[in-house]
Amino acid sequence: MSVPSIGATLVTSRSFEEYVAMFALDGDDLSGTVLDCPAGASSFTATAHESGTRATACDSAYGDRQSLLDSVRTEVERGNRYIAEHHEGFSDRFFATPDEHLGHRLTAADAFVRDFVDRPEAYVHAALPALPFGDRSFDLVLSSHLLFSYADRLDLDTHLAYLAELVRVARDQVRVFPLVPTGSTARYPHLGELRDRLAARGVDTTVTAVDYEFQRGADEMLVCRRP
Repeated sequence: MSVPSIGATLVTSRSFEEYVAMFALDGDDLSGTVLDCPAGASSFTATAHESGTRATACDSAYGDRQSLLDSVRTEVERGNRYIAEHHEGFSDRFFATPDEHLGHRLTAADAFVRDFVDRPEAYVHAALPALPFGDRSFDLVLSSHLLFSYADRLDLDTHLAYLAELVRVARDQVRVFPLVPTGSTARYPHLGELRDRLAARGVDTTVTAVDYEFQRGADEMLVCRRP
């Protein structure tokens, strides 16, 4: 099954609860330093901070802060329209209806905006594959809905370069979700070759099932462990 492309890269407002499910996070994972890259307008960093986690968000969208703030809610609405128009490509396991999805994401967007304004130092303007962090800066690195999701515009070499940079700034693990391109229900077709090329660099990878499925077929993450 496939549905049309979503168009321009979406700056999405996912919630802390979604991150916990997407990345199978537990208390130990959140006890160290965490990087969310690219974070978009997710509320993960805001909510994690409230719980004592030292989380940092980075995204290329943070370069024009006012433009981002002005567009957060309209981006949520654009994503919701896509889901409502292409409902056959989505599961009701996490969001029972498009209206539930919209409400959840708008709540996350509001939490992001508050924290983005109140704690600008936690939101770093940066873009892969050149992050402004030293080697092994974060215990855990999370990367959601860029790699694999936009396989129609990121080639294999770009995937490798982005993952290598995420691994560089991680002390232990990089977790990437999902493994299914937007508009598809099947795994990224070059995943095997990508894992082989990472292995040649000493990076061990595993594919792990998670207790989250919104896009149909997207219920696995890639875990990369640095050498």
